[in-house]
Amino acid sequence: MRIAADDPGPLRRELDLCAELVAPERADVLELGCGRAEFTRAAAERFPAARFVALEVDAVQHERNVASPHPGNLRFALGGAQAIPAPPASFDVVLMLKSLHHVPAGLMDAALDEVARVLRPGGRAYVSEPVCAGDFDALMSLFHDERAVRAAAFDALQRAAARGRLRPAGEHFWRARRHYASFDDFAQRMIHVTHTEHRLAPRTLAAVRERFARHAGSDGAATFEQAMRTDVLVRA
Repeated sequence: MRIAADDPGPLRRELDLCAELVAPERADVLELGCGRAEFTRAAAERFPAARFVALEVDAVQHERNVASPHPGNLRFALGGAQAIPAPPASFDVVLMLKSLHHVPAGLMDAALDEVARVLRPGGRAYVSEPVCAGDFDALMSLFHDERAVRAAAFDALQRAAARGRLRPAGEHFWRARRHYASFDDFAQRMIHVTHTEHRLAPRTLAAVRERFARHAGSDGAATFEQAMRTDVLVRA
C-alpha cells in the first residue's frame, strides 16, 4: 500500500471507477460520511436494482438529505462510521468517499472495524482519499491543510489490513475533475460547509480568491484536477 504514486493516474469519474471495482449493480450498499449525498443519489439512479443507505454524522446535513428529492432505493441514516447503526453482515459494499480522514484520528481504527463488521464475507470496502499533490490541493491547503489527517487515515488502513479482517484487494491512483462555476460556487461548496466551520481571516480569504482566479477563465469558472487514491479491501 502506498500513500501516493509518482504517476497520478488517468482522469476518471468516480462512479465509473466504483462500478468497475466493487460491482454495486444488485448489492446492498452503505456509504459512510455521505455529505450532500450527491454520489449516492447518482449511484442509486444508475443502479436501480441495488439498495443504498447513506450515513451522515452531521445532523444539519442529514436533515437536508432526508428532505431532499431522492430515488426510492436510497434511504438516509444519522450516525458516525465508528458506530454504524446496522446489524453485522448487512452490506455487500461499503463506500468511504473522502470521508475516512474526517473521522477523528482516535476513532479511525474503530470505524474500519465497523466496516468489517457490517460487510458480508467477501464484501468489498471502497475507500477513496485525496492525495496531497496538485493545484487543487494547493488551493485547499491555504485554509484547510489535511496532510496530517490524510496520513492518519492511510496509517489506519494499513493497520486494518494487518488485523486481517479486511484484506487489500487493489490500490488505484487516478485524477478527479473538480469544476466550479465561480468563486462563490467554490466558497459555497468548499468553505461554507456544515461539517467544518471555516472562519477565514480577510487576508486568507483574499489569498484563496487570488489562487482560484489563476485557474479561472473569462467567465469566472475554474476546473481543477484532484489527485486521488482508492483502496479496495475485501472482508475475509
